[in-house]
Amino acid sequence: MCDTCGCASPSTPESRKTLDVHASLLAENNRQADENRHHIEHMGAFAINLISSPGSGKTTLLERTIERLGGELRIGVIEGDIETERDAQRIRAKGVPAVQLTTGGACHLDARLVHHGLHELEHQSHHHGFDLIFIENVGNLVCPATFDLGEHERIVLVSVPEGSDKPAKYPKSFTSSQTFLITKTDLLSHFDFSLDEAKREAVRLNPNLTIFELSATTGDGFDAWISYLRQRVG
Repeated sequence: MCDTCGCASPSTPESRKTLDVHASLLAENNRQADENRHHIEHMGAFAINLISSPGSGKTTLLERTIERLGGELRIGVIEGDIETERDAQRIRAKGVPAVQLTTGGACHLDARLVHHGLHELEHQSHHHGFDLIFIENVGNLVCPATFDLGEHERIVLVSVPEGSDKPAKYPKSFTSSQTFLITKTDLLSHFDFSLDEAKREAVRLNPNLTIFELSATTGDGFDAWISYLRQRVG
């Protein structure tokens, strides 16, 4: 059984009890997530929850996005990691407020942690408000797909080195998201990654997914991504 999420096989009485507790925990999380959403809207912001495996390029995506939009939109970032402040330090170096949430071993952020992060983000911004808040979740394609954080949109990333079978192997990350980013496309010639397979499997799971292909290294695909964010905030 997962100590963090309470995941267990449903084949025994003990696991059935665990699933009941899990459902209760999710209900409390969802209640807090709704409060977070109201809080974010009161701040005047649109919130995006980024989920992916470790190393897909979430933080680099944020750095490049801030370089393009930081002078135009008021951006704040909540960083989720098991340990260290490294990602938040990278974001602050781009000139925007960033709060680091460390889970101490938990494989995902939850709404309660994000609640605290939102208050700290407001403090860092001196309560001047935000247009766009990014929540960079802990690197994991399993548990983060289950927990509503109060975001308005969930975006799942898969990088080219990971392989194009990720949608088929981790379906809930795609059925629970609204947007799919295929990152590190500058590496396509070096890996056996099929864009057609990745997109086909993702759309099979969720026909309403918006899909972008981009590279933070070359900038390919970033114009479409930036235009999309402007539309979402607008």
